[in-house]
Amino acid sequence: MREEACRQIARFFYISFTPLEAIKGEAFQKMFNHIAGPGFKPPSYGELRGKYLKQEVAEIKESIEAHKAEWKKTGCSILIDDWTNSYGVTICNFFVNSPKGTVFLKSLDASDNCKTVDGIFEMIDGIVEEVGEENVVQVVTRNESNYKAAGKMLVEKRRRLFWMPCAIDSINLMLEGFEKKLHIHRDTVAKGKRITSYIYSRSSLIDLLHHFTKGKDLVRPGVTKFATCYITLKCLYDNKGPLEKMFTSKQWKSSFFAGTTCGKFVKGVVMDDKFWKSIVVCLIGASPLIKLLHLVSLDKEPVIGFIYEEMKRVKEKIQHAFKSVKRR
Repeated sequence: MREEACRQIARFFYISFTPLEAIKGEAFQKMFNHIAGPGFKPPSYGELRGKYLKQEVAEIKESIEAHKAEWKKTGCSILIDDWTNSYGVTICNFFVNSPKGTVFLKSLDASDNCKTVDGIFEMIDGIVEEVGEENVVQVVTRNESNYKAAGKMLVEKRRRLFWMPCAIDSINLMLEGFEKKLHIHRDTVAKGKRITSYIYSRSSLIDLLHHFTKGKDLVRPGVTKFATCYITLKCLYDNKGPLEKMFTSKQWKSSFFAGTTCGKFVKGVVMDDKFWKSIVVCLIGASPLIKLLHLVSLDKEPVIGFIYEEMKRVKEKIQHAFKSVKRR
């Protein structure tokens, strides 16, 4: 019983990234004295670093071997995601998905590879080779031009597999296109950002905002960067009344901010009916895509047919909302 308890304690340390040194503390032993009685001896620092860590690694390797056997039976998808840390280093994460589930394969420093199409191709091609070309059905990456070009090179070399763009990334690019290519979206999102950044960079204005909105915030994170922009516009619109009361209140008029250039600009935006009408227009166009983005991110409908069908409905909803007038 102690052995199994120690394994679970060790697993807690590994999964939660808790420093192993914490187990040396007197408070840790006291905690277990209260949980299991003074006779229980928790794992030592050396056991966490050695015996139980080795057992955990062996168990994970065994689990991955079971996944690899599934890849040979059913085929699999390679999923590629990259991100850049605060030091400017681009990390590329590789996952493999099959009916058995998704497993993490490896991470690579892709700072140099991601700069060129050839670099991305070589990186992806190497992963396909590692997993086994005969096991791979498709490779899923971001929908940016470099990845699209590398995906095309991949399927030309390895003709038995497909390249697919990530659905979430593709929808995010559509929302980005709204903001960058449509004048009303670009201006409205920019004004919305001015309002939120101005208020949230000043603690006294945050307190004043919460007083009028009864604790509600204007910023709520979305699945992606550009979804967040439109969700923020929705939050602004939902708090239109409280914002107008805030900027016409005695507290605002008597504050230092009311006399500043930025303060006057932000108040002018809030009190402008045209701004609120523009938000409605933007939300009519973007809301169907944001709802689809939410559905896709849930992973409850992983089949590609679902995405195509829902995308068709999104187009119809937008078309109907603007009464089929193309210029609108």
